[in-house]
Amino acid sequence: MALDRPLQEWLNTYTFPLEAKFKDLAYAEKVYRNLISELLANGTTTGLFFGSVDTDANIILAKISAQLGQRAFIGKVAMDNPEQTPDFYRDNSSQEALNEIKRFIEEVLQLQKQTKAEVTPVITPRFVPSCTDNTLAGLGRLAAEYNLPIQTHCSESIWEDQYAINRFHKRDAEVLDQFGLLTDKTVLAHGTQLSDSDLQLLRNKQTALAHCPISNVYFGNNIMRVKEAYQQKVKIGLGTDISGGFSPSLYRNMQQAIMSSQTLQDETKQNSRLTAANVFYLATVGGALALHLQTGQIKPGFKADLQIVEDQYYELSSNQPQEIFERLIYHTNKENIKQVYVSGKLVHDNLGEENGK
Repeated sequence: MALDRPLQEWLNTYTFPLEAKFKDLAYAEKVYRNLISELLANGTTTGLFFGSVDTDANIILAKISAQLGQRAFIGKVAMDNPEQTPDFYRDNSSQEALNEIKRFIEEVLQLQKQTKAEVTPVITPRFVPSCTDNTLAGLGRLAAEYNLPIQTHCSESIWEDQYAINRFHKRDAEVLDQFGLLTDKTVLAHGTQLSDSDLQLLRNKQTALAHCPISNVYFGNNIMRVKEAYQQKVKIGLGTDISGGFSPSLYRNMQQAIMSSQTLQDETKQNSRLTAANVFYLATVGGALALHLQTGQIKPGFKADLQIVEDQYYELSSNQPQEIFERLIYHTNKENIKQVYVSGKLVHDNLGEENGK
């Protein structure tokens, strides 16, 4: 919903007021339980989450993820820059932001220890405009101290890209690097405005990109150069970016990634087109590599993250393996996903529901 404004206006008009509601922990519980259930039903075994500013709400998200069995990387969002964040929804100071993030880290690590669940705290500056210099520097130190993943938005739109240049006289990615926030455990969302020098920096730092093609149609002002980034040996996984994208389905995003890549090829006359196999790689192997996970492939020694999927058109075709594969990429919806396993554990059972179990 509410995808009718440019990024900066969208954040202030819709997103920040909505996220502020998560101070109400009953509301957070209701929404997050629905969210994790919905993602699992759509076959998403692993979520990399921007939470909200409110620490206790993020802890609820971690507990629900542990309870329902989704592997979750969760960040308490840091945003303390009064020039770019509303007074009703921000960290009151840099020190408060860092203290709360440290509390969040400790509580999630304790939850991980107690439950053995695959939940991991993530250092999460919302993006460069939202944070003061002190907070960006402090987050870099916390990431190093706890050896944690980092996530943020980078060069998502013309406005965000130019903001970093105006404030720091540096590219967005260079600013993150300045504060110790570009590591081999960093995942940068979007990257629609990345330059050739940015891609070289990301490759050198072994930093990953999260390609969110539906969201980028609305807010990116461009199409991410996925094929070019991959050819330059930059790690890339596929994301949904709900609510910046309207669908929780990685299949819908695989489809949009192919469509957007064709548009990019038509515009640039360069070889930008992605295949069904390319986007399936992004949704599986690419995402796993970005998050340093032994999963995304069916092979010995890897975590058994699996979907059991029904091919609804099986009886209407000659059913060569390539045909079946492409049909599943283009036509799978939530109803076709019969079972989902995370690390070998059944976490969603549409098959059992259909059989009345």
